[in-house]
This record gives sequence, structure tokens and C-alpha cells, in this order.
Amino acid sequence: MNEIADRINAMRRAVRDADTPKGRGRAIVLSRVYDAGIEDVWEACTDPERVGRWFLPVTGELKPGGSYQLEGNAGGEILRCEQPRLLRVSWIYGPQQEDGFSEVEVRLTPEGEDRTRFELEHIAIVPAEFWDQFGPGATGVGWDLGLVGLEMFLAQGASFDRAEAQAWSESAEAGELMTASSEAWRLANVAYGESAEVADAMAQATTRFYVPGPDGG
Repeated sequence: MNEIADRINAMRRAVRDADTPKGRGRAIVLSRVYDAGIEDVWEACTDPERVGRWFLPVTGELKPGGSYQLEGNAGGEILRCEQPRLLRVSWIYGPQQEDGFSEVEVRLTPEGEDRTRFELEHIAIVPAEFWDQFGPGATGVGWDLGLVGLEMFLAQGASFDRAEAQAWSESAEAGELMTASSEAWRLANVAYGESAEVADAMAQATTRFYVPGPDGG
């Protein structure tokens, strides 16, 4: 459990309001420091072969103005790509809604020679019925899990085994991590201004989604 706590505590989380071209949205922000140089972290986030090893297989024209598609997940356009510090993409899961908006921006900052501050901001217009049920944890827990995968990949390098990582993501240990992540997003939600009672209900729904019980609930 200490390792899980360390991984959860390594991340800083925040929720904020955000203006978008389509109207008011919300942003979740994740920040942490990786024990790897900025070029290494940049390549892990932008090289298709490396992205496919720790996250999901990706296809497309991976350059500014191009598009991408993650296998079984989101796709979109590459809006900005400023090596090795900034990557911004549209992030569309399923059919694009006319009034929808979803973008992800990754910002990298060196902290010494061999450490890099990684910050991810996901801004989206979230349907009220979805936000009111799950809050920020619905997206936040997924990103937490993905960034733990990046941590493992950067630490293990060529010895990283994606199949083992996938098996781990379905393990009881990963379930404990997702439960702890949901709690961390509950705290971020309260800091954002949500009432404790509503934030509790959102976190419980998020935990049930990611870590269903034996009866599926």
C-alpha cells in the first residue's frame, strides 16, 4: 500500500473552470516530476512506437496540422507541437458533437539534468448529467492510471513489458490505486468548491465505475 500511496502522492491535481470557443468548460490538471530528462519524456509522449508501449497504439500523421487515433480510444488533431516542451491536441472520444470541446495539453519543464516536470491539462465541455454523476474523477482516474504507466515505462526502458503492464492494470493492486485516485480527485473537487456531500457521491460513483464489486456494482 505504501507504493500505491507514493504514486498517488507524487501527483498534484486541480480542477478549475475554463473558457473555450464553444462556451464554459472545466479543466482537470495533473502535475508531477519524472526521474528522466526532458527529451526522454518528450519522446515517450510523441514517438508512436513509444506511446504504443506504455499507453495505446496510435496511428496518424503525427505532426502539427496532422491527426491521430488511439486504438479504441480518443482521436483528434495535433494543434501545437513545440519540441520538447509543449504538445496540444484535440481529444475526441466517439462522434464529435457540434457544441462539444475537448483538448489536452502536455507541458514539460526540466528540473535539473535528469528530472522533468510533467503537467497535463484536459479542458472539456462536459455534459451536465455526466459531470453531476461522476465529477472530475471520471477523467482524472483514467489519466492517473495512464501516467503511472508512463512512470513504469520511463523507469524500465527497454525492459518494459506492455503485456505485463496491462495485466497489472487489471490486478487488485491497480484496483487499490484507482480507489485511492478517486479519493484524491474527491479532495481536488472539494478544493474546487464542490460541497463535501456532492463530492463524496461523485467519488463513490467513479470508484464503482473503475473498480466494480463482485456483483458488478
